[in-house]
Amino acid sequence: MSDCCSNPALAASETAKPAKPKLSCPRCGQPGQFVPMQTLKHQVRPEHLETVEIGGFNFCRNTACEVVYFSDGGTVLTKADVRHRIGLKETEDPIPVCYCFGFTEKMLRDEIHATGQCTIPQRITAEIKAGTCACEICNPQGACCLGNVTAAVKKLLLR
Repeated sequence: MSDCCSNPALAASETAKPAKPKLSCPRCGQPGQFVPMQTLKHQVRPEHLETVEIGGFNFCRNTACEVVYFSDGGTVLTKADVRHRIGLKETEDPIPVCYCFGFTEKMLRDEIHATGQCTIPQRITAEIKAGTCACEICNPQGACCLGNVTAAVKKLLLR
């Protein structure tokens, strides 16, 4: 079961902890989002497993930047250094939006086109409640992807 999605007590305790300082991506300057070691170990290619041992890595959310992870020590890992496609950094299908259950932006778009709505966020929510997600491992951001899925649905519905 994913602690990031289904444990409100953990989420509350995480917000009570002092925030890690925001680092900026050395390539684009955008503030990063801290990523746990567990996420990094599951996302990087095998030749970079030792590299991430230094810790202190952040995720770059800038869609136009090739950097995926960067450390406070200046280490940079790009799209070529990770095992999977990073949905926020892709412009061509398949664009992953949910890493635990394999939903893509095309699946969202197809359901909206066919029905005028999208039930995928509700389906993911049901899986979270069932304890079957693993966002902290599967999602390159190391956090629940439901927010990204919901934002993608809203964007597609506005088109």
